[in-house]
Amino acid sequence: MMSENTIRDLNILPKSENLETKETPNMVNGRVAEIEYIESEKLDDFEDVDKSLKMLLTGVDTKDWVLLCETLNNVRRFSIYHKEAIKDILERVITLIVKSLKNPRSAVCKTGIMTSADIFKAFGDQIIEFLDPLLLQLLLKSSQDKRFVCEAAEKALIALTTFVSAFLLLPKLQPYLKNRNPRVRAKASMCFSRSVPQLGVEEMKAYGMEKLIEIGVSQLSDQLPESREAARALILELHTAYEKYYFLATCEEEQQYSWEQFCELNLSKLSGQAVLRVTSAGRDS
Repeated sequence: MMSENTIRDLNILPKSENLETKETPNMVNGRVAEIEYIESEKLDDFEDVDKSLKMLLTGVDTKDWVLLCETLNNVRRFSIYHKEAIKDILERVITLIVKSLKNPRSAVCKTGIMTSADIFKAFGDQIIEFLDPLLLQLLLKSSQDKRFVCEAAEKALIALTTFVSAFLLLPKLQPYLKNRNPRVRAKASMCFSRSVPQLGVEEMKAYGMEKLIEIGVSQLSDQLPESREAARALILELHTAYEKYYFLATCEEEQQYSWEQFCELNLSKLSGQAVLRVTSAGRDS
């Protein structure tokens, strides 16, 4: 069972309870339970790794929400201290996290979100083949109104763009830039913009500078300001990368174009003008 610090008898919490660190009380076996959210650096290692792994496998399919939170925290411990022990069950673990993010209990949901961040940090590119359903849920949770869940999801998305290589992640993010939900588009745009600077010049060329600039243009007129700001940041990053490559390029067989010529050749007149306004403003700021 969970420690006394995690589940304890208490009175109903006042309305001023700090929801960023604790979950509103719930009844467990006739007792009021409170879930505390433990930061990664404060999670202790296991005393018995093999025994804990067996318990983890037992808890993966539990319907007891308190045990589920405990299981998720143990997944976090494994990813921090013994990630090789769960490498072979990574798909099953991510399925568990996705399930927790869909759980109506915000305690389970937030614990699952925190687990996803630790998984990204531990496994990086190894999670890419299992990422799609988890990415969708994180974008949805980061777009909702419950602030302490939303903020946790945003932190998890930052971990995702930090520890998963941009070249693998960008194709996963791209479909969500056209999502019907403007908030999902905005969060996806912000992730996309954060990832692009991690591309090397050759990766940027392989992905397609033309494709990247078209994506930036498409978000410039989006509904939410977060999308538009992410688009401007993306365009400025592409401009810097393009001019650096343009001025340093030595391949005589490749015809070189200025940034203005590149925009004129690859974008419509209106789109090209919009991009040049952004980069011109960036120079002046």
